[in-house]
Amino acid sequence: MAHVSIKDLVKIYPEKKGPGVKVVHGINLEIKDGEFMVLVGPSGCGKSTTLRMIAGLEEVSGGTIAIDDQVVNHVVPKDRDIAMVFQNYALYPHMTVFNNMAFGLKLRKFPKDEIDRRVREASSILGLDPYLDRKPKALSGGQRQRVAVGRAIVRHPKVFLFDEPLSNLDAKMRVSTRTDISKLHARLGATMIYVTHDQVEAMTMGDRICVMKDGRIMQVAEPLELYNQPANVFVAGFIGSPPMNFFHGSLERSGDQVVFVEKNTSAVPMHITLTPDLAKAGSRHLGKPVIFGVRPENIHDAATVADAAPGTTSEVTVEVSEPMGAETLLYLTTGAHSFIARVNPTDRFDPDQRVKVVFQVANAHLFDATTETRLNPT
Repeated sequence: MAHVSIKDLVKIYPEKKGPGVKVVHGINLEIKDGEFMVLVGPSGCGKSTTLRMIAGLEEVSGGTIAIDDQVVNHVVPKDRDIAMVFQNYALYPHMTVFNNMAFGLKLRKFPKDEIDRRVREASSILGLDPYLDRKPKALSGGQRQRVAVGRAIVRHPKVFLFDEPLSNLDAKMRVSTRTDISKLHARLGATMIYVTHDQVEAMTMGDRICVMKDGRIMQVAEPLELYNQPANVFVAGFIGSPPMNFFHGSLERSGDQVVFVEKNTSAVPMHITLTPDLAKAGSRHLGKPVIFGVRPENIHDAATVADAAPGTTSEVTVEVSEPMGAETLLYLTTGAHSFIARVNPTDRFDPDQRVKVVFQVANAHLFDATTETRLNPT
């Protein structure tokens, strides 16, 4: 196990003419000993490039990477005591499962009995014992991925690196394999850095999550903190499925209350009365543009809510209804904003139907419309 310290890390890809393309912009990140850290973000955000710099597969343009206080910027990959699992399995097709897992140890001249012990130990952990004599073509995708993980385990590295290892698996196999990796982390207690674009993987696997965008870190926090206290609009919209709904508008005072007024020129604007805490958070933005954010699970069919607070109900139009079995996703519009509500599975709605919905304002958020940062009570 080891801790990893990233300070002011920069990656620039050179151009024939020009200053080069900067894809990682001076990020700072501390990964604790034994932690499962997930780097998540859309394609092109710099997460895989960051992982490859930790592995030594990409040259660092600026800043430092340290493993257990040793700066490894100029240390070759084989001497960093890390093991990496790639998106493609990279197994040798002519070798058995046993030999694929043992190959790296053989190159390092480990004794034969030590190789056998390590391979069988990893095989037992991953449930690969029945397949040790098979070749990769006789395995399923999930089994091949477990062999790739086993090849990393036998190394007993300080740090495990995973670069979108589940992307090539079908949906059902992804669920079971991510569970296997989580169990593996709990059993080994090893430091793991895991890259994915899938926020569900990030939420279910990570001790902490680092959300990235355009080569910059947006927020680093535990999964539920990201979900409940997003730092900005990007994090709020990226974490959660379906994502958070956003309404543009402004704040106005109505008597002793503060009301969010939707920016809507095509219909009657939606008015939502804020809770005292949310009103306090937006107290310095009265009359200014803001973004009101609320998750689909915090929007309810008014017919199912007996005691809706005054000022939290709005009449909207149904665009699409998606029965999902355990729930129904209702795609709605105010005329200016389309949004999603997660409602009871037994509810039935028709396109263009007018319905009343209730906003659970206690779980809503306000964001500055210019900086897109979340507003907090001062």
